[in-house]
Amino acid sequence: MADQENRAGLLSGGQVSRREILKKGLIGAAGLTVLPAVIAACSSSSTATSTPAAPVATPAGATPPPAATPAAATGKVTLGSNLSDATPKAALAAAVAAFNVANPGITVTTNTIDHNTFQTTLNTYLGATPEDVITWFSGYRMRAFADQGLFVDISDLWAGATGKLYTDAVKTACTSYDGKQYMIPFDTYAWTVYYVPSLWKAKGYTVPTTLADFKTLAAKMKNDGIVPIGLGQKDGWPAMGTFDIIDLRENGYQFHVDLMAGKNKWTDPKVANVFNVWKDLLPYYQTGAAGRNWQDAVNGLLAKTTGMMLQPQAVQVAIELEKTKPGTLADLDFFSWPGHGKGFDDEAALDAPIDGFMLAKNSPNLAADTASAKTLLAFFGLGATQGIYAKADSSLIAVASDADTSGYTALQKKQVAVIGAAKKLTQFLDRDSNPAFTGPNGMGSFLIDFLSKPDQDLTPFLAKIQAFQDSLGS
Repeated sequence: MADQENRAGLLSGGQVSRREILKKGLIGAAGLTVLPAVIAACSSSSTATSTPAAPVATPAGATPPPAATPAAATGKVTLGSNLSDATPKAALAAAVAAFNVANPGITVTTNTIDHNTFQTTLNTYLGATPEDVITWFSGYRMRAFADQGLFVDISDLWAGATGKLYTDAVKTACTSYDGKQYMIPFDTYAWTVYYVPSLWKAKGYTVPTTLADFKTLAAKMKNDGIVPIGLGQKDGWPAMGTFDIIDLRENGYQFHVDLMAGKNKWTDPKVANVFNVWKDLLPYYQTGAAGRNWQDAVNGLLAKTTGMMLQPQAVQVAIELEKTKPGTLADLDFFSWPGHGKGFDDEAALDAPIDGFMLAKNSPNLAADTASAKTLLAFFGLGATQGIYAKADSSLIAVASDADTSGYTALQKKQVAVIGAAKKLTQFLDRDSNPAFTGPNGMGSFLIDFLSKPDQDLTPFLAKIQAFQDSLGS
């Protein structure tokens, strides 16, 4: 996914996804010179008040979050948000309003910055005069800034009540290279294989539990005249999820994250094995993926002309289609990518991109009111607060273990179970790597090259990828 691969809706006129932004180049690339003042000027919406915003009613069915601090607490907090589209913006406003009710002495001023502007200028923004608390991504994206000293260590929150609400896998995603935590997680979702149950029931298909079962099922679908595995790779990022999951099943979590960080080499025979395993599956993939966007591929899934698809954004398309075709969302389900029997299946590892909140070290207000900013972070870390947000966007789920899931959709509840069972979580290839590596001339184009010419010699192909990564100094 911000995007987590589409934070709140790349649907009919929805927001630009973070993947779209990657195509334009992100932080880490040279030449970021836009000043914070320019960021503010480009903001799609800016809310600056000297008093707390008027309380917004807690959505029906959501448990009002308890006060994070005594009512006597006072102070001021500035919040820089990239949630500029209508749905996420309203959801965050509801969460902030709940904080205002619980902590009336603390004023929160939110500056909502256009999503694309926020992404492409964050490096300069954080180095100048940012807000106290900002929205951002976990994994490499968080670690890169923490390593530069641009985020504040909040390990004290994790050592207290906050830490008790999260699994070790989530904590790892919020931990930087120095072993300290810099992020409060807020929302997530799982990269799993989606399908339409009514089609499967009619055809007698069953959920595969091994790679061999997966291939057998795909062959049966193809024989039935159905496209077994959908894929739209026009935007460059969707196939990254397939590389991630095959690498995790074949080589394990540690090898994968080290490969993403540049510690392992793309020329390693283990990487060649990933592409060879993938090559064996390609006869069952939708042809012409390089010229198809992911939305069109999902439409095929929902129309029952495609059997299955590793594309969690299918939920967002189904939510939109539900407005004109009731029952679409109820006829959608998913399963975790099957095991490969290579000794890593017990990790149950998968991509589960996590978005959250950090403290910006260079905020001019932070030194005077760190306590208030941390109070807001602790409040965002509560499951009840995250539940308010997840209710507004049912394609996402809360990360905290104490979140009330009773109002979740069936798909949200299943995501909770799948992510909770994972011993290791990764953040998706373009979040776990240098952004320049996954840009328009990077991994997205390399994957299109592989999909277009799967029989090519992998030795020069992987050497080309390694040379590109070396050129970035990562």
